[in-house]
Amino acid sequence: MAQVLRKAALIIFSEKCIEEYFDEFNFLHVECFKATLSTVLGFGIISGSILVKVPQILKLLQSKSAEGINVLSVLLDLFAITAMVSYSFVSGFPFSAWGDGVFLGLQTVAIAVLVMHFSGNTAQATAFLAAYVAVVSTAVSGLTPVNILWACQAMNIPIILISKLIQARTNYCNGSTGQLSAVTGFMLFLGSLIRIFTSIQETGDMTMIIMYICSTIANAVIVSQMLYYWNVDVSCKEKTKKIQ
Repeated sequence: MAQVLRKAALIIFSEKCIEEYFDEFNFLHVECFKATLSTVLGFGIISGSILVKVPQILKLLQSKSAEGINVLSVLLDLFAITAMVSYSFVSGFPFSAWGDGVFLGLQTVAIAVLVMHFSGNTAQATAFLAAYVAVVSTAVSGLTPVNILWACQAMNIPIILISKLIQARTNYCNGSTGQLSAVTGFMLFLGSLIRIFTSIQETGDMTMIIMYICSTIANAVIVSQMLYYWNVDVSCKEKTKKIQ
């Protein structure tokens, strides 16, 4: 029974931390505290990522409109997520450090397909989905050299900034955030912020750390626009009511 509990504990604690906490009773070990906190936060983000873009998907399905959503921005975001997951998987990083990317990727694919479909490009959406499955299968199969995956991962830094800035420009030009979900926006911002810490602790990979710093800054821009245009929309509605 003790061995079973020890194996279960390894999901959260490292061998060293199990010894420090349960053998030496050293509960003030700083490195173990940081490592354990990082793992717990990582799994917390993974749990949240299962639903993080669902509000956006539901908003698209309910409105049957892709108004205000830039498909290029979505595709660039999907590339960044896919590159990060593929590189992390092949590099053997802990699942707690990148598992949220799996769920974010699936939901981003759904958003991309829906945006194409509601824009009148259903055939294009079907072809895109088939091509994406083929690309991901090749990337994680071991057939793709690690240095190529690293290069794709490194490209994420400018890609994330460009994808978010494209969406930010669309929001600015439209004077609103359209069908973008505020819940999804805030959750993405919080998730990328926490990922800076977990990436430092669990991977030590500078490209991933810089990527999440850039992602946090870019998501902050979108969140700021949501707050700004939310207030603008509210004031416009109030003015309309007064006129009526």
